[in-house]
Amino acid sequence: MTSRIVVIPTRRAHSNHAEVARSIGIDIIAGRYAEGTRLPGDAEMIAMFGVSRPVLRESVKTLVAKGLLTTKARVGTVVRERAAWNMFDADVLAWHLDAGIDKRFLNDLAEIRLAVEPRAAMLAAAQRSEEDLAELRRSMERMRLEASDSVGFADADLALHVAVARASGNLFMRSIGHVIEAALRASFLLSAPVELEDRDTVLLWHQKIVDAIAARDAEAASEAMIFVIHNGMHRHEGTVIETAPASVESGEGS
Repeated sequence: MTSRIVVIPTRRAHSNHAEVARSIGIDIIAGRYAEGTRLPGDAEMIAMFGVSRPVLRESVKTLVAKGLLTTKARVGTVVRERAAWNMFDADVLAWHLDAGIDKRFLNDLAEIRLAVEPRAAMLAAAQRSEEDLAELRRSMERMRLEASDSVGFADADLALHVAVARASGNLFMRSIGHVIEAALRASFLLSAPVELEDRDTVLLWHQKIVDAIAARDAEAASEAMIFVIHNGMHRHEGTVIETAPASVESGEGS
């Protein structure tokens, strides 16, 4: 089954080798060069891009470092399996947005969020400062003021999640938040709560995250974060969660 693909344009590369690496990288991610495929020879690639051999070699070296390619003697340059790609590399993430993100990408993103963000919310409840709370409340207020399908709403949503990661006090969680920022923003744009009832649900559960962190209730903060992420996943699929899962309603752990 073919998934719906949405293209989110990102930044352009500024140097010749970076632009060539970007072009090849997008072709790999979009499937124009399948896993295990050997790239065309140097002469053909040089003619294709109109660059020198050193520029092409530097581009290939960049893609090897990011896990997209491997070079083998007497074989050539071969596309590596998707599992080898460095998905935390800012360029690789950006190229996914350029190539077009589909349901698989969004599900993978949601899974890593479920592995990190509920724990970040728990830590934030214990570690947060008054400055952290002020930032969370500012982001919440921005969400309330912006139209649900606007870039402003997605940016405010993103700011709130980044603020939770920052409030956790864990440098790794903060770094992950910043690395996947562009992907999160794209995800939030695609899962915008257009219907009024859906918007109310989104605002309610984001507010629950903020309130639980303010009250230093780690369990409630984690449960609210889990609900928010799952609700976003269902909106990507066209189905909105309107009530909390049993674990949240009953206060039981996930």
